[in-house]
Amino acid sequence: MNFLTTTQNLMTMKNKINVALQILPRSSTKDTYSIVDEAIEMIKQSGIKYQVCPFETVLEGYYDEIMILIKKIHEQCYQSDTETMMTYIKIQTSAKTDVTIDDKMHKYKKYD
Repeated sequence: MNFLTTTQNLMTMKNKINVALQILPRSSTKDTYSIVDEAIEMIKQSGIKYQVCPFETVLEGYYDEIMILIKKIHEQCYQSDTETMMTYIKIQTSAKTDVTIDDKMHKYKKYD
């Protein structure tokens, strides 16, 4: 039986995950940073929790909603004159608990 068609023994992705997303769009007509800025705006508009970092943006949410957003970002990049694109994705999951940005970052935050 094909592993894509069976529902036996599939783990349900019910907990929040973290995804580090880095896109590197290339266009001969548009500045790379402007395309990246459009992608970040899509993330902002999605309602998914995120943190922009110098080399990637970290997303916190449910697996399916984040993967759908990444697909939409790709589609938007190509609509914005991207000719080729490299995308780097890192995923952190946990079988029993949510994975949050704050769990990793709280000790580094500066409080005024």
